[in-house]
Amino acid sequence: MNIKENEAILEVEELAIAKRGLLSRIDRWTPACGTHRTAIGALSFVRWERPLEARSYIQEPSICLIAQGAKRIFLGKENYSYDANHFLITAMDVPFSAQILEASKEQPYLSLMLKLDPKAISQLLVDCDFPSAKQSQSSKSVIVSELRLPLLATLTRLIDLLDEPDSIPILAPLIQREILYRLLVSEQGPYLRQIGTAGSHGYQISRAIEWMKHNFRKQLRIEDLASYCQMSTSSLHHHFKTMTSMSPLQYQKLLRLQEARRLMLAESFDAASAAFQVGYESPSQFSREYRRLFSASPARDIKALLSAGNTAPGPGPRRKASSSSPPGDPR
Repeated sequence: MNIKENEAILEVEELAIAKRGLLSRIDRWTPACGTHRTAIGALSFVRWERPLEARSYIQEPSICLIAQGAKRIFLGKENYSYDANHFLITAMDVPFSAQILEASKEQPYLSLMLKLDPKAISQLLVDCDFPSAKQSQSSKSVIVSELRLPLLATLTRLIDLLDEPDSIPILAPLIQREILYRLLVSEQGPYLRQIGTAGSHGYQISRAIEWMKHNFRKQLRIEDLASYCQMSTSSLHHHFKTMTSMSPLQYQKLLRLQEARRLMLAESFDAASAAFQVGYESPSQFSREYRRLFSASPARDIKALLSAGNTAPGPGPRRKASSSSPPGDPR
Protein backbone atom coordinates (compact mmCIF):
# COMPACT_ATOMS: atom_id res chain seq x y z
CA MET A 1 0.00 0.00 0.00
CA ASN A 2 1.51 3.33 -1.06
CA ILE A 3 1.45 6.68 0.74
CA LYS A 4 -1.49 8.05 -1.24
CA GLU A 5 -3.62 5.01 -0.47
CA ASN A 6 -2.76 5.32 3.23
CA GLU A 7 -3.70 8.99 3.20
CA ALA A 8 -7.01 8.22 1.50
CA ILE A 9 -7.86 5.58 4.10
CA LEU A 10 -6.98 7.95 6.94
CA GLU A 11 -9.14 10.69 5.43
CA VAL A 12 -12.12 8.33 5.20
CA GLU A 13 -11.65 7.31 8.84
CA GLU A 14 -11.30 10.92 10.01
CA LEU A 15 -14.42 11.91 8.08
CA ALA A 16 -16.39 9.07 9.68
CA ILE A 17 -15.24 10.16 13.15
CA ALA A 18 -16.17 13.79 12.39
CA LYS A 19 -19.64 12.74 11.20
CA ARG A 20 -20.24 10.84 14.44
CA GLY A 21 -19.12 13.93 16.33
CA LEU A 22 -21.59 16.09 14.41
CA LEU A 23 -24.37 13.60 15.17
CA SER A 24 -23.69 13.63 18.92
CA ARG A 25 -23.48 17.42 19.04
CA ILE A 26 -26.79 18.02 17.24
CA ASP A 27 -28.46 15.28 19.30
CA ARG A 28 -27.32 17.06 22.45
CA TRP A 29 -28.67 20.45 21.38
CA THR A 30 -32.08 19.14 20.21
CA PRO A 31 -33.85 17.64 23.24
CA ALA A 32 -37.23 17.71 21.44
CA CYS A 33 -38.58 17.65 17.90
CA GLY A 34 -38.62 20.86 15.92
CA THR A 35 -36.28 23.61 14.80
CA HIS A 36 -33.96 25.00 17.48
CA ARG A 37 -32.28 28.37 17.32
CA THR A 38 -28.91 28.80 18.97
CA ALA A 39 -26.90 31.59 20.56
CA ILE A 40 -25.17 31.91 17.16
CA GLY A 41 -27.86 33.75 15.24
CA ALA A 42 -27.20 32.18 11.84
CA LEU A 43 -27.04 28.61 13.18
CA SER A 44 -30.00 26.35 13.93
CA PHE A 45 -30.59 22.64 14.47
CA VAL A 46 -33.48 20.37 13.49
CA ARG A 47 -34.80 17.14 14.98
CA TRP A 48 -37.67 14.94 13.76
CA GLU A 49 -38.55 11.45 14.94
CA ARG A 50 -40.84 10.44 12.09
CA PRO A 51 -40.91 10.98 8.32
CA LEU A 52 -42.76 14.14 7.23
CA GLU A 53 -44.80 14.75 4.11
CA ALA A 54 -43.65 17.54 1.81
CA ARG A 55 -44.30 21.03 3.19
CA SER A 56 -43.72 24.39 1.55
CA TYR A 57 -41.50 27.19 2.84
CA ILE A 58 -38.94 29.71 1.61
CA GLN A 59 -35.34 28.69 2.25
CA GLU A 60 -32.91 31.54 2.87
CA PRO A 61 -29.34 31.53 1.50
CA SER A 62 -27.80 28.79 3.61
CA ILE A 63 -25.82 25.61 3.92
CA CYS A 64 -27.66 22.56 5.28
CA LEU A 65 -26.03 19.39 6.63
CA ILE A 66 -27.76 16.19 7.70
CA ALA A 67 -26.13 14.26 10.53
CA GLN A 68 -28.65 11.41 10.40
CA GLY A 69 -31.59 10.60 8.13
CA ALA A 70 -32.43 11.78 4.62
CA LYS A 71 -34.40 14.57 2.98
CA ARG A 72 -35.82 15.42 -0.44
CA ILE A 73 -36.21 18.98 -1.71
CA PHE A 74 -38.58 19.98 -4.51
CA LEU A 75 -37.94 23.17 -6.47
CA GLY A 76 -40.36 23.50 -9.35
CA LYS A 77 -39.92 20.44 -11.56
CA GLU A 78 -36.53 19.58 -10.05
CA ASN A 79 -35.87 17.59 -6.90
CA TYR A 80 -32.75 17.03 -4.80
CA SER A 81 -32.15 14.25 -2.28
CA TYR A 82 -29.35 14.29 0.26
CA ASP A 83 -28.19 12.54 3.42
CA ALA A 84 -25.29 12.48 5.88
CA ASN A 85 -22.79 12.09 3.04
CA HIS A 86 -23.84 15.29 1.28
CA PHE A 87 -24.79 18.88 1.98
CA LEU A 88 -27.07 21.36 0.31
CA ILE A 89 -26.43 25.01 -0.54
CA THR A 90 -29.09 27.54 -1.44
CA ALA A 91 -27.65 30.67 -3.00
CA MET A 92 -30.77 32.84 -2.53
CA ASP A 93 -34.26 32.77 -1.04
CA VAL A 94 -35.94 29.94 -2.92
CA PRO A 95 -39.44 28.41 -2.56
CA PHE A 96 -38.97 24.84 -1.42
CA SER A 97 -41.17 21.92 -0.71
CA ALA A 98 -39.27 19.59 1.63
CA GLN A 99 -39.92 16.01 2.69
CA ILE A 100 -38.19 14.13 5.53
CA LEU A 101 -37.57 10.64 4.17
CA GLU A 102 -35.86 8.84 7.05
CA ALA A 103 -36.54 9.48 10.73
CA SER A 104 -37.53 7.43 13.78
CA LYS A 105 -37.38 7.65 17.56
CA GLU A 106 -34.40 5.32 17.60
CA GLN A 107 -32.63 7.14 14.74
CA PRO A 108 -34.06 10.67 14.53
CA TYR A 109 -33.52 12.99 11.60
CA LEU A 110 -30.86 15.46 12.78
CA SER A 111 -29.55 18.38 10.76
CA LEU A 112 -28.12 21.87 10.93
CA MET A 113 -28.68 25.00 8.91
CA LEU A 114 -26.23 27.89 8.71
CA LYS A 115 -27.51 31.04 7.03
CA LEU A 116 -25.14 32.63 4.52
CA ASP A 117 -24.77 36.40 4.37
CA PRO A 118 -24.57 37.68 0.76
CA LYS A 119 -22.87 40.88 1.98
CA ALA A 120 -20.18 38.82 3.70
CA ILE A 121 -19.70 36.87 0.48
CA SER A 122 -19.28 40.13 -1.47
CA GLN A 123 -16.71 41.41 1.03
CA LEU A 124 -14.75 38.15 0.93
CA LEU A 125 -14.70 38.24 -2.87
CA VAL A 126 -13.08 41.67 -2.66
CA ASP A 127 -10.67 40.83 0.16
CA CYS A 128 -9.40 37.64 -1.46
CA ASP A 129 -9.50 38.90 -5.04
CA PHE A 130 -11.65 36.01 -6.26
CA PRO A 131 -12.64 36.13 -9.93
CA SER A 132 -16.08 37.63 -10.41
CA ALA A 133 -18.99 35.48 -11.50
CA LYS A 134 -19.53 35.52 -15.24
CA GLN A 135 -22.97 35.88 -16.80
CA SER A 136 -22.31 32.69 -18.74
CA GLN A 137 -21.77 30.67 -15.56
CA SER A 138 -24.53 28.45 -14.17
CA SER A 139 -27.37 30.35 -12.51
CA LYS A 140 -28.50 27.44 -10.37
CA SER A 141 -29.72 28.54 -6.96
CA VAL A 142 -29.56 25.08 -5.32
CA ILE A 143 -26.73 22.55 -5.30
CA VAL A 144 -26.04 19.26 -3.51
CA SER A 145 -22.40 18.29 -3.00
CA GLU A 146 -20.36 15.60 -1.31
CA LEU A 147 -19.42 16.45 2.28
CA ARG A 148 -15.67 16.68 2.90
CA LEU A 149 -13.65 16.86 6.10
CA PRO A 150 -12.33 20.48 6.00
CA LEU A 151 -15.85 21.95 5.79
CA LEU A 152 -17.25 19.56 8.40
CA ALA A 153 -14.38 20.28 10.80
CA THR A 154 -14.94 24.02 10.50
CA LEU A 155 -18.67 23.69 11.13
CA THR A 156 -17.94 21.50 14.16
CA ARG A 157 -15.72 24.23 15.61
CA LEU A 158 -18.59 26.68 15.16
CA ILE A 159 -20.97 24.38 17.05
CA ASP A 160 -18.46 23.96 19.87
CA LEU A 161 -18.57 27.71 20.47
CA LEU A 162 -22.04 27.19 21.96
CA ASP A 163 -20.20 25.96 25.07
CA GLU A 164 -18.22 29.23 25.16
CA PRO A 165 -20.93 31.92 25.00
CA ASP A 166 -18.50 34.71 25.88
CA SER A 167 -16.39 33.80 22.84
CA ILE A 168 -19.27 33.79 20.34
CA PRO A 169 -19.27 37.54 19.47
CA ILE A 170 -15.56 37.45 18.60
CA LEU A 171 -14.94 33.96 17.21
CA ALA A 172 -18.22 33.06 15.49
CA PRO A 173 -17.85 35.70 12.72
CA LEU A 174 -14.29 34.50 12.07
CA ILE A 175 -15.34 30.86 11.75
CA GLN A 176 -18.32 31.80 9.57
CA ARG A 177 -15.95 33.73 7.32
CA GLU A 178 -13.71 30.66 7.13
CA ILE A 179 -16.74 28.55 6.13
CA LEU A 180 -17.56 31.00 3.33
CA TYR A 181 -13.94 30.92 2.19
CA ARG A 182 -13.91 27.12 2.05
CA LEU A 183 -17.10 27.17 -0.01
CA LEU A 184 -15.81 29.85 -2.39
CA VAL A 185 -12.57 27.96 -3.14
CA SER A 186 -14.45 24.68 -3.65
CA GLU A 187 -16.39 23.45 -6.67
CA GLN A 188 -19.41 25.31 -5.24
CA GLY A 189 -17.58 28.64 -5.56
CA PRO A 190 -19.07 29.74 -8.90
CA TYR A 191 -22.61 29.28 -7.58
CA LEU A 192 -21.97 31.43 -4.52
CA ARG A 193 -20.02 34.09 -6.40
CA GLN A 194 -23.11 34.87 -8.46
CA ILE A 195 -24.91 36.35 -5.43
CA GLY A 196 -21.87 38.35 -4.32
CA THR A 197 -20.90 39.86 -7.67
CA ALA A 198 -22.65 43.13 -8.52
CA GLY A 199 -24.14 42.99 -12.00
CA SER A 200 -24.42 39.21 -12.22
CA HIS A 201 -27.87 37.75 -12.83
CA GLY A 202 -27.78 36.01 -9.46
CA TYR A 203 -26.99 39.30 -7.71
CA GLN A 204 -29.77 41.11 -9.58
CA ILE A 205 -32.37 38.45 -8.77
CA SER A 206 -31.24 38.45 -5.13
CA ARG A 207 -31.88 42.20 -5.08
CA ALA A 208 -35.33 41.65 -6.56
CA ILE A 209 -36.16 39.06 -3.91
CA GLU A 210 -34.87 41.27 -1.10
CA TRP A 211 -37.05 44.15 -2.32
CA MET A 212 -40.10 41.88 -2.57
CA LYS A 213 -39.56 40.52 0.96
CA HIS A 214 -39.90 44.06 2.32
CA ASN A 215 -42.69 45.20 -0.03
CA PHE A 216 -44.84 42.13 -0.70
CA ARG A 217 -47.98 43.86 0.65
CA LYS A 218 -47.83 46.46 -2.12
CA GLN A 219 -49.10 45.98 -5.65
CA LEU A 220 -46.22 44.63 -7.73
CA ARG A 221 -45.35 46.45 -10.94
CA ILE A 222 -42.89 44.36 -12.94
CA GLU A 223 -41.58 47.42 -14.76
CA ASP A 224 -40.63 49.09 -11.47
CA LEU A 225 -39.00 45.92 -10.13
CA ALA A 226 -37.00 45.47 -13.33
CA SER A 227 -35.84 49.08 -13.17
CA TYR A 228 -34.78 48.63 -9.53
CA CYS A 229 -32.69 45.59 -10.51
CA GLN A 230 -31.35 47.30 -13.64
CA MET A 231 -32.78 44.59 -15.90
CA SER A 232 -35.23 44.51 -18.76
CA THR A 233 -38.65 43.06 -17.92
CA SER A 234 -38.03 40.04 -20.18
CA SER A 235 -34.63 39.37 -18.60
CA LEU A 236 -36.10 39.70 -15.10
CA HIS A 237 -38.87 37.20 -15.90
CA HIS A 238 -36.47 34.73 -17.50
CA HIS A 239 -33.78 34.72 -14.81
CA PHE A 240 -36.22 34.98 -11.91
CA LYS A 241 -38.04 31.86 -13.07
CA THR A 242 -34.77 30.03 -13.82
CA MET A 243 -33.51 30.59 -10.29
CA THR A 244 -36.72 30.30 -8.25
CA SER A 245 -39.01 28.20 -10.50
CA MET A 246 -41.61 30.98 -10.17
CA SER A 247 -42.55 34.25 -11.80
CA PRO A 248 -42.19 37.40 -9.65
CA LEU A 249 -45.98 37.57 -9.19
CA GLN A 250 -46.12 33.94 -8.06
CA TYR A 251 -43.27 34.60 -5.66
CA GLN A 252 -45.07 37.60 -4.20
CA LYS A 253 -48.15 35.44 -3.70
CA LEU A 254 -46.07 32.86 -1.84
CA LEU A 255 -44.58 35.55 0.42
CA ARG A 256 -48.06 36.83 1.24
CA LEU A 257 -49.45 33.38 2.01
CA GLN A 258 -46.47 32.39 4.15
CA GLU A 259 -46.77 35.59 6.19
CA ALA A 260 -50.53 35.15 6.56
CA ARG A 261 -49.94 31.63 7.85
CA ARG A 262 -47.43 32.96 10.38
CA LEU A 263 -49.87 35.65 11.55
CA MET A 264 -52.64 33.10 12.10
CA LEU A 265 -50.35 30.62 13.81
CA ALA A 266 -48.21 32.90 15.97
CA GLU A 267 -50.38 35.99 16.47
CA SER A 268 -53.90 34.48 16.42
CA PHE A 269 -55.16 36.47 13.42
CA ASP A 270 -58.35 35.18 11.83
CA ALA A 271 -58.21 34.39 8.11
CA ALA A 272 -59.86 37.61 6.92
CA SER A 273 -57.63 39.84 9.06
CA ALA A 274 -54.50 37.98 7.96
CA ALA A 275 -55.56 38.30 4.32
CA PHE A 276 -55.95 42.07 4.53
CA GLN A 277 -52.75 42.42 6.55
CA VAL A 278 -50.65 40.84 3.79
CA GLY A 279 -52.25 42.74 0.92
CA TYR A 280 -55.27 40.74 -0.23
CA GLU A 281 -58.46 42.68 -0.97
CA SER A 282 -60.67 39.60 -1.30
CA PRO A 283 -60.89 37.05 1.55
CA SER A 284 -62.37 34.49 -0.84
CA GLN A 285 -59.41 34.83 -3.23
CA PHE A 286 -57.07 34.49 -0.25
CA SER A 287 -58.81 31.28 0.88
CA ARG A 288 -58.65 29.78 -2.63
CA GLU A 289 -54.95 30.51 -3.03
CA TYR A 290 -54.17 29.39 0.53
CA ARG A 291 -55.90 26.06 -0.05
CA ARG A 292 -54.03 25.62 -3.33
CA LEU A 293 -50.66 26.09 -1.62
CA PHE A 294 -51.21 24.33 1.71
CA SER A 295 -53.84 21.75 0.61
CA ALA A 296 -56.27 22.85 3.33
CA SER A 297 -58.42 25.84 4.25
CA PRO A 298 -56.78 28.41 6.54
CA ALA A 299 -58.80 27.27 9.56
CA ARG A 300 -58.12 23.58 9.01
CA ASP A 301 -54.42 24.11 8.28
CA ILE A 302 -53.81 26.20 11.42
CA LYS A 303 -55.79 23.75 13.56
CA ALA A 304 -53.63 20.88 12.26
CA LEU A 305 -50.42 22.80 12.90
CA LEU A 306 -51.46 23.70 16.43
CA SER A 307 -52.53 20.14 17.23
CA ALA A 308 -49.10 18.94 16.06
CA GLY A 309 -47.66 21.01 18.89
CA ASN A 310 -44.85 23.57 18.86
CA THR A 311 -43.02 22.02 21.76
CA ALA A 312 -39.37 22.40 20.77
CA PRO A 313 -37.66 23.86 23.80
CA GLY A 314 -34.72 25.91 23.19
CA PRO A 315 -31.41 25.45 21.84
CA GLY A 316 -29.79 23.22 24.33
CA PRO A 317 -29.39 21.70 27.71
CA ARG A 318 -28.78 24.91 29.59
CA ARG A 319 -31.03 27.54 28.08
CA LYS A 320 -34.63 27.75 27.05
CA ALA A 321 -35.09 27.54 23.29
CA SER A 322 -37.76 28.59 20.85
CA SER A 323 -38.81 27.00 17.62
CA SER A 324 -37.94 29.13 14.60
CA SER A 325 -40.53 27.57 12.29
CA PRO A 326 -44.11 26.32 12.48
CA PRO A 327 -44.87 22.85 13.83
CA GLY A 328 -44.31 20.31 11.11
CA ASP A 329 -42.01 22.57 9.13
CA PRO A 330 -39.34 20.11 7.94
CA ARG A 331 -36.41 22.50 8.16
